[in-house]
Amino acid sequence: MRPALNGATAMKYPLETEIPAAAAAGFEGLELWWDKVVSFMEAHTAKELKTLLEENRIKAIGICPFAFSPFRETAQCRADIARGLEIASVIGCDMLTICPYGRPIEMSKEKARQAYAEELRVLTAMAAEHGVRLAIEPISGHTLIPGPLETLDLIGRAGNPDNLGTLVDTFHYSRTGVDVETVREIPLDKLFIVHVNDSEAGEGESLADPDRLYPTEGVLDLAGYMENLRATGYDGYLSVEVFRRSYWEEPIETICDRAMKSYKAICAL
Repeated sequence: MRPALNGATAMKYPLETEIPAAAAAGFEGLELWWDKVVSFMEAHTAKELKTLLEENRIKAIGICPFAFSPFRETAQCRADIARGLEIASVIGCDMLTICPYGRPIEMSKEKARQAYAEELRVLTAMAAEHGVRLAIEPISGHTLIPGPLETLDLIGRAGNPDNLGTLVDTFHYSRTGVDVETVREIPLDKLFIVHVNDSEAGEGESLADPDRLYPTEGVLDLAGYMENLRATGYDGYLSVEVFRRSYWEEPIETICDRAMKSYKAICAL
């Protein structure tokens, strides 16, 4: 498997700082945080971003996260995704990560899933024009897609397009109570990326993003995840994604070096 860094791990640092530091630490791939991309574009172009990546010999493997919904801020969500697709096509990035808003409280889950499926048909058609894939991220506690099986159901309802898949996130899966063996139920062609992180002790809703730790520094069964990922034949990127505010205050070189150390540790499990 290949090393990648998610921009959330170094949240306070701009791309101009993050990209060279991640490359120097040995990362091959970088998931660009969308807000950082927007900030970069205020004074630069997508071609300049491509040059920055190429000069540092690191690949933009994704841009994240983008919200989508057939019920809430639909036009704005589509506009953001359209802009993300345009930038992705210029910099040679082939994936956007998308996260759904919830459903109207008065609407049944069945009707909401169908509405989301129709919206995904629109979004995947947009993405196909740019040769880009869309990875739906299951979010713990979500009213429709808290885990991978619900996400796969939604993908099927959307017609199972080739450029629509999902991802594994060890923190979200654990927080939702998804068994590590469930990873094996995700078809390999639908598993676009894996987010690796660890967690402090706790259960379910008692945990939040700031409770994440670097992989192998917490209580999650990361060895179980690695065993089951290997069983699927997955050999793509493991992206270190840690939303811990105390980490963000460290020097960017320290963040990237610790993230790389944790990547190597999880690969050794």
